Formats: sequence, structure tokens, C-alpha cells
Amino acid sequence: MKIRIYYDDTDAGGIVYHANYLKYCERARSELFFEKGKMPTVDGAHFVVKHIDAEFLKSAKLGDIIEVKHKILHLGNTSMKLYQAVWKGDIKLFEITSILVYAKNGKPMRIDEEMRVFLTSLHL
Repeated sequence: MKIRIYYDDTDAGGIVYHANYLKYCERARSELFFEKGKMPTVDGAHFVVKHIDAEFLKSAKLGDIIEVKHKILHLGNTSMKLYQAVWKGDIKLFEITSILVYAKNGKPMRIDEEMRVFLTSLHL
């Protein structure tokens, strides 16, 4: 998913505010579903973030076009480990590894077959 950096994405110095990288990754994760005509929820079940490891490598600036790329590192029974990186051309700006738990009504649950098939079909 490509994103242009606008003024409201930046701090007083004209660089992307650090929390926005998390937002970009979250939007891109949702977009994986939307671009396939799906919703990121199935019968009220969805992925919630349990843990995040993030590293800020370089800064994006006003007017830049960045791209979020993904890779599923592990797909378990109730969770997945997802790697995402934000790039500006061939320069990596930010990377995050997240553990996402599949949950319904606030409780972890087994990833249903429909979701498992969808995720494996993405070839991330």
C-alpha cells in the first residue's frame, strides 16, 4: 500500500510523527482485506495486537510517498506473527513485528478455516 505524506502526518520539523508509522501499518493490514473485497472481521472475530517490536530507522518527510510491505512469519492456531516494513523507494524507514491474536468478544479463539485460507492465499 502506497501512502503520500501530508502536512498533518508530520511534526513541527516536517518529519513523520513516530505514532503515524503504526497507523500506516494498521491501515495497510486492513487494506489487505479491503482490496480483496473482504472485511478484516468474520462474524465478529478479528485480530487484535498482543505485542509489537518496532524499529525507527529513517524519517519520512512531507510530500514523500512511502509503501508498506508485509510478510506473515508464522500462522498458529490462535495467532499470527506479522512483519511489516515501511519503505521510501529502496530505503527502509521503519519495521515492525507484531503478534496478533484472533479474538471474539475479547477472548482468543482458533483461527477459522475461512480466515486461514484467506491469509495463506495472500502469499505474503
